[in-house]
Amino acid sequence: MALKPAVFIDKDGTLIHDVPYNIDPHRMALRADAGAALRELQAAGYALVLVTNQAGVALGRFPESALPPLWGALSTHLSEEDVHLTGVYYCPHHPEGRGDYAARCTCRKPQDGLLRRAAKAHDIDLARSWMIGDILDDVEAGHRAGCRSVLLDVRSETEWQLSPLRTPDYVAPDLRAASRHIAAAS
Repeated sequence: MALKPAVFIDKDGTLIHDVPYNIDPHRMALRADAGAALRELQAAGYALVLVTNQAGVALGRFPESALPPLWGALSTHLSEEDVHLTGVYYCPHHPEGRGDYAARCTCRKPQDGLLRRAAKAHDIDLARSWMIGDILDDVEAGHRAGCRSVLLDVRSETEWQLSPLRTPDYVAPDLRAASRHIAAAS
């Protein structure tokens, strides 16, 4: 079976407007250009995979059981835009968390565990894939996995600790510009 390319997409601040620790599906809103951008990537042959840190679980802000309804609502929003996610992968851990969730793991971005797990499950060619996110941890996770990366310059990054792994291949003002760049670079 031939491997396919994917675009890995961060959730909060990238795909949807960032409402910290939100688990209320009614407060979740796609970015205005998300539908058009993701349709373009989907039409170009990319699998679309959501990869997101959900530290609120580890920090006791909400139970892990609150996430499936959120994924369902996100899927509904995207289907209204004729967009389908190939998969949703999340990390519930945080080094300062509680109980079993208090962990330094390989799935929490900037580590690449979520991307590698998705690649294995969906026959994804990481070398032909991209990671889109709104902070440099997303960029680093993409590069660690062997992907190219796009940083959305939406004023989410606050640390700006650059290194070769944390230097994006492209900086875009929005998802539409990111999708156009990715499609043109294919």
